[in-house]
Amino acid sequence: MTGPATDEQVPGQQTVVFTSTTGRGRICAMDSAYHVDPSNRGRDVCVNSSYCGVLPARFIAEAAPRGAIGMDCGIGPEGSAIAGLWYLEALDIRAAVADVMSARLGDGVHLYRNGVISFFNQPAADCGVTVGMPVSGAARLMLENDPTPAAAEEITNRTVMRTHTDGRQVIATDSIAFAIAADRGRNVLVTAGHTGRSAVPYLRRASPWGFICSDGGRGMDDSGMAGLFIVEADGLAGATVDATRARMGSGLSHYHDGIISAANAPAAARGVEIGMGCPEAALALLARPDDS
Repeated sequence: MTGPATDEQVPGQQTVVFTSTTGRGRICAMDSAYHVDPSNRGRDVCVNSSYCGVLPARFIAEAAPRGAIGMDCGIGPEGSAIAGLWYLEALDIRAAVADVMSARLGDGVHLYRNGVISFFNQPAADCGVTVGMPVSGAARLMLENDPTPAAAEEITNRTVMRTHTDGRQVIATDSIAFAIAADRGRNVLVTAGHTGRSAVPYLRRASPWGFICSDGGRGMDDSGMAGLFIVEADGLAGATVDATRARMGSGLSHYHDGIISAANAPAAARGVEIGMGCPEAALALLARPDDS
C-alpha cells in the first residue's frame, strides 16, 4: 500500500510528493541534482530538474538514493546530457530522464507532475519504466519494485518483433552472443554489436536464418562489417545498420532506428538493400523462397 501525494517540504530544498506507507521510501522532487542528500540514501526516488550528465550523476551517486529522474536537455554531443544514466547503472542505481520539452528545467515539482520519460537505464527498465511514460508513474515503479539481480549474460532484452505464418520470428536481442538453439536455421536475429571478424564465431555458432547487426561505425578498412562477408561462405544471410543511427548495445534500437548500411550476397538475394529500414529488411530476410 502507498499513500497519496502530500507535497511536504523537507530540509535540503526537497519536496516530498509521494510517501510509501510500507516504509519503502518517498518520491522527492527537487530543482537540482545538487539537492540530493544523505537522507535519500537507499530509499527515495529523487526527481531532480537537472540534466543527467556524468557531473550531476556523481552527486546523485554520492548520496546513493534508490533512484533518480532528471531531464535529457536535448541529449547533446556524444549523449553528454544523459551519460549519467549509465554512470548510475554501473552503480546499480535506477535512473531515467524526461524530454526537456515536457517540463520546466529547474522546477522539480513541475517535472514530477508533467514530465514524460525519454530515456532510462537498465535498472529502471527492470522496474518497468518505458519511453513515453509520465515521470510520476515511472517514479512510482522505481520506488515500489526491486528487480531480481541478474548476471550480465542474463540481461539480453530478447524481444519478439514479428512472427511469420509458419512460426519463425524476427527477434531483437542485444548481442549475437545471446542467440539460443531455437534460433538456429529458423529466426532472424537483430542484434547490436559490431560485425567485425571477432563476431564470426558467434554468427557461425548461432547460424540463424538471417541476421542484422551494427557496422560499428565501419572502422578502418571497413573492419566493423568484415564478418558480414566472411560468413557468406557459410550461406548466412546478413546485413548491418549504420552505427550513427542506432544505439550499439540495444537490439530494440537497431530494430526501430536502424538503416541498412551493407548487406552480403545471400541477404541481397532476399531483397535487402542499402538504405532500407531495419523492420523492412528483417521481413525480407525472414521470407522463404516459396513465400508468395
